[in-house]
Amino acid sequence: MSRNPARSLAAAASALALIALAGAPEPAAAWPFSAPKPAAAKPDPNAPHKASPEQRAAAARMEPLVRAAFWQREVSQDPTDAEAAIGLSAALRALGKYDEAADVADRMAMVAPKNVDVLLESARDHIAAGHGFYAIQPLKDASTLAPKDWRPLSLMGVALEQSERPDEALVAYNRALSLSPNNPAALSNLALFHATRGDTAQAETLLRRAVAQPGTTAQERQNLALVLGLEGKTAEAEHLMRQDLPPEAADANLAYFKTSGGQRGAQTQPAPTAKPQPAPDRTWGSVERSDAKGG
Repeated sequence: MSRNPARSLAAAASALALIALAGAPEPAAAWPFSAPKPAAAKPDPNAPHKASPEQRAAAARMEPLVRAAFWQREVSQDPTDAEAAIGLSAALRALGKYDEAADVADRMAMVAPKNVDVLLESARDHIAAGHGFYAIQPLKDASTLAPKDWRPLSLMGVALEQSERPDEALVAYNRALSLSPNNPAALSNLALFHATRGDTAQAETLLRRAVAQPGTTAQERQNLALVLGLEGKTAEAEHLMRQDLPPEAADANLAYFKTSGGQRGAQTQPAPTAKPQPAPDRTWGSVERSDAKGG
């Protein structure tokens, strides 16, 4: 019998196909074909390794020197990190390194000129150094960016006072209070404005209102203690001081009042009160400087 060439060719092709299928690896993907997934990228050992949000929150409870080291590392990992720059600047300010603090904040303000918190930090640093004039422009910018925020205006009052512009300072303080009527820090700043001008009665009224607020801090209580001491109300002043200050600091402050006779114009300097707070409060340093000038 003659063989059909076409049928023999088809059979041979089928056999070859079976052999090929038997020896071929399993396909990567079923029809329709898709490109294989790329291998996961290996982590870059040189990439920044920022601290976690929890670690950053814990850093806020550290002593200033430790905080400064922590935030310096964060800034070195990412020089554009505004939160890290603010943290470093605030820690340096707490250490009394005001110029270094201002440098950190001012550099970040060039990177993030519309970051209100960065602008406020820059202003705090200049004010802490006694250079309120250089805080005015950052505060104007911050107020423009956040017109309903009381903080730039309250800080502006302090900056204008340092720049010997008391009338404008009073306007700024009152504007801050109009935005946040019962804010303890805003009330405290306005109170010390009056205290430095001899109106301790008005200062006492404002500070009693401040310490009655839920968000009050040791700073407001110690400012009230100062004003009460200046008015000769040393028993109440002592009660407030001993709430927040260690015994030796409270004793030194009481000695100041005894030396001055509870009157303005004393030339001696009291011991430091509560540690500076991140909020834009002032302590009684502004009042004592006014006393020293006979203001």
